Amino acid sequence: MVLETAVLNVKSGQEVAFESAFSEASALIASMPGFITLELQRCIEIKNQYLLLVKWNKLEDHTVGFRESSQYQRWKTLLHHFYEPYPTVLYYEKVVDV
Repeated sequence: MVLETAVLNVKSGQEVAFESAFSEASALIASMPGFITLELQRCIEIKNQYLLLVKWNKLEDHTVGFRESSQYQRWKTLLHHFYEPYPTVLYYEKVVDV
């Protein structure tokens, strides 16, 4: 299992529109092979900052399967214009589980 993470800084004042668009976009990513779960969390201290956590079976499920799909093109259209700056995506693998 691989955990994809991204800190999403949404343009100030666009939070409600972003959350609405994200609701639609989440169905796109959830339909992809290798997708396990998705969480979107809003920062308490910085109201326009979100943390995206997506679990995939393997890295290529995201980097190839999703990113090279028509669903990703729709995802980009729905969401990418909200970000300032564009987020860095990082991947993690579990080391310890308690």
